[in-house]
Amino acid sequence: MAIIRSLSSATLDTPTPTAPNAPRHHLRAVDRDEVIDVAEFLPPGATWLPAPPHTLPTLPGQPPMVGYLVLIPADSPHLVRSAPVAPVLPTEAEPLVRIDTVQRTAQLNGEELDLTYLEFELLAHLVAHPNRVHTRDQLVTTVWGYGHVGDGRTVDVHIARLRRKLGVEHRKAIQTVRRVGYKYTPPTAR
Repeated sequence: MAIIRSLSSATLDTPTPTAPNAPRHHLRAVDRDEVIDVAEFLPPGATWLPAPPHTLPTLPGQPPMVGYLVLIPADSPHLVRSAPVAPVLPTEAEPLVRIDTVQRTAQLNGEELDLTYLEFELLAHLVAHPNRVHTRDQLVTTVWGYGHVGDGRTVDVHIARLRRKLGVEHRKAIQTVRRVGYKYTPPTAR
């Protein structure tokens, strides 16, 4: 029996003890062949799509996860808005690698790096997702595209070239995670 979590319609109208008229949501297990109409749980105007499998985490020894993207119109009264975020003021520890995707330039410590198309795409992707571990397959799919025929060795070669161009002082910004892939740890000014 597969365990999938969903909202129980029987408990949606049960008020919580703290908020008298607030809906109460519960999760429950459903059978593999049980069909749940999730549309009734969505606010008006919302749609949902299956999340791409490559965006979902995988856990060793566990069945694959299923995820959904819920799209809610920006003018919907049901949209949960987060508190405004205070602007980040520059500090003495500013990032040394800057990517300009419009002009397709990368700068290290104020000096422009001479990168090929794929080196730029790879560095831009890593910089956009700092401290996140990327598998070689994820990088091939994201940077080279779904139709690319190749293996993780292609990624290794491009990472080596990027490290050389970052120089001895900053080459460790792209770290190898053994048997998994790579992650970018931003170098900062000292």
